[in-house]
Amino acid sequence: MEDLLKRLNRQQQLAVAAPPGPTIILAGPGSGKTRVLTYRIAYLISVLNVPAYNILAVTFTNKAARQMAERVTQLIGPHAEGIWLGTFHAIFGRILRREADLLPVNKNFVIFDTDDQEALMKQILKDNNLDEKIYRPVSILAAISNAKNDLVSPENYPVKDFREEQVKRLYAIYQQRLVQNNAMDFDDMLVYTNQLFENYPVVRDTYAHKFEHILVDEFQDTNYSQYAILRSLASAHKNIYVVGDEDQSIYRWRGADYRNLDRFKKDFPATKVILLEQNYRSSQTILDCAMAVIDQNLNRTKKKLFTEAQTGDKIRLIVAEDDREEAYLVVNDIRDGIRAGINPSEFAIMYRTNAQSRVLEEAFRREGISYRLVGAQRFYGRKEVRDMIAFLRLVYNPMDEVSLRRVINLPPRGIGDKTIQSLAELAQKKGLSMGETLLGLTQPGNPDLAELGRSGDKLVRFANLVLDWRHVAQDNTLSILFDRIVSDLDFESFIQDKSEEGVDRWENLLELRVVAMEYETRGLQDFLESMALVADQDTIPDELDAPTMLTLHAAKGLEFDRVYIVGLDEMLLPHSRSRDDEEDLAEERRLLYVGITRARKKLTLTRALRRRSPYGTYEDTIASRFLKDLPMSLVKQDIYAQPRRNNFNPDREKSSRWETPAWLRSTQVPMDRPAQTRYKSGMQVKHPTYGRGVVKNSKFEHGDETVEVYFEGHGLKALIASMAKLEIL
Repeated sequence: MEDLLKRLNRQQQLAVAAPPGPTIILAGPGSGKTRVLTYRIAYLISVLNVPAYNILAVTFTNKAARQMAERVTQLIGPHAEGIWLGTFHAIFGRILRREADLLPVNKNFVIFDTDDQEALMKQILKDNNLDEKIYRPVSILAAISNAKNDLVSPENYPVKDFREEQVKRLYAIYQQRLVQNNAMDFDDMLVYTNQLFENYPVVRDTYAHKFEHILVDEFQDTNYSQYAILRSLASAHKNIYVVGDEDQSIYRWRGADYRNLDRFKKDFPATKVILLEQNYRSSQTILDCAMAVIDQNLNRTKKKLFTEAQTGDKIRLIVAEDDREEAYLVVNDIRDGIRAGINPSEFAIMYRTNAQSRVLEEAFRREGISYRLVGAQRFYGRKEVRDMIAFLRLVYNPMDEVSLRRVINLPPRGIGDKTIQSLAELAQKKGLSMGETLLGLTQPGNPDLAELGRSGDKLVRFANLVLDWRHVAQDNTLSILFDRIVSDLDFESFIQDKSEEGVDRWENLLELRVVAMEYETRGLQDFLESMALVADQDTIPDELDAPTMLTLHAAKGLEFDRVYIVGLDEMLLPHSRSRDDEEDLAEERRLLYVGITRARKKLTLTRALRRRSPYGTYEDTIASRFLKDLPMSLVKQDIYAQPRRNNFNPDREKSSRWETPAWLRSTQVPMDRPAQTRYKSGMQVKHPTYGRGVVKNSKFEHGDETVEVYFEGHGLKALIASMAKLEIL
């Protein structure tokens, strides 16, 4: 182990060899946190003689867990066998199945992903005669998820108005339906684990004593529910070792709370804090740029990132006329780089919102350059793949109503909405799930068949198929079950409709079979759980062969030689939703910091003076407030001349004016401009493009007045007063 420690820098050595007890490792981007975690595990086993099965290591992605397991094995070989290493949900799912007798579901529960949750909520709204347009399923589920992350039950859901009263009611129904489906969603896996430890202290103490050392990756991304579980597990030995960076906490919108670092220090007063500041990824110029941005945030531990690598090139700032030109210039730059011999996989384009990818995709197609889009429809999100997984889930857990409704008439077998509704009503009357009721129809002389009439025969034929598959699953491998389902349904003929898309769909199903083959010795349960818990980043191949496009959120944990961050405009980055909340603005700044620190060699930032709206018109933009934080000495700007609208010439001359940088002009406040608004709420105005509208709100910020106006037929628009040419009526 002493030889291994010599491979680490001084800060890393202190972190790896820290004495037992509560420890926080604040790891700057590119500082080798994964190496520290893996070496720490190896240190515990080989130096402190901790048995592998007494170590719990938690990550956020399956990919990170696999990498960590491989590296620990490389370091200490077979001594690593037995470590509990995996994602939060995988680890807690393992505990929940062990202790299922104490839960409202049985050990064959299935995990509902976001699509399953939405399907269930839509059915609940339909059953309760509620309009989806008023009670949007995604919004209702987000409110429920927030409540679960804060460990708030349906009974204790706070109510201030009628809508929240409805959300509370839907939350209670949703939980009942999950139990009826013998299912849980991602949040339930945490809620049930917390309830298990709280209601059954013997269970909590069993696991708390078992795990002598607990290690947690990306601790800043934990929510309160996850933290509460970790605190319970660390209650016996208090050897909890967390690695994180509050500057990279970018998932507040899904419950992540960087304040868990403060809770940690309060709950474990003897906590040691160790900084990792030496960067092994980026040039010093990129690091200086990143620190200049993030140092504006308050309530954080300041870090001085440094590298022994070269200073590197200046940060390039491209100011385009509009978003189409912005996309063209970026793709054109990538094309030139590829022609010069640079590997296409070295390039990445990052943006704040998924919608920004559209014009970039158009530019790539125009240039004939292939690209990889992260966060688009994942392989596991494709219809034919989800259909097959639904059949397998139904075999494993017939109580799964969402899967049953999805495949009961697939391929079409004459079971329509009316028949499904009859089955649902029969199940409700009997107090059983739809699946249990369906399988019960196969019993000879079942009186329910008479009630169902002619549709009963169709249901029985499908029920017999499911029963046959359940028998196959008991004594055969997953691939045999897979093939039997495909054969019984003649699924190939159904999917292959002789079109190019049909061929692709069948190839996707064959690819799923290849994945299933990897679970031959592990079984259907492990396969279904892995499919439910797969994340976007888990599907990114290690070897890329094309430029990558992805959101800044998806870029977390990745790195590329050449990074372009597009859309450095107010309302995009920072996003318009964050304008009125200091915490949200701080997170937007952290998001840019994460993007900047993904770059190894070259970083290009871009913005557009005007941006095309969804209605085909152009809206004026204002430079992102974050740009003014960049030291002028680190930036090389390229300001492109005004293009001719009807004769776009991509090879026109560009200027490099430095007297007053264009990207800063809109963030500077003239001394003689009063900080007061001209437009008042309720005022009627007229816009040359959008027509008549009513002012909703107006505020003076960043040197100009921003006016929010509701235009009939166009919705709410945020306009810069000095550029919008608004006429007061």
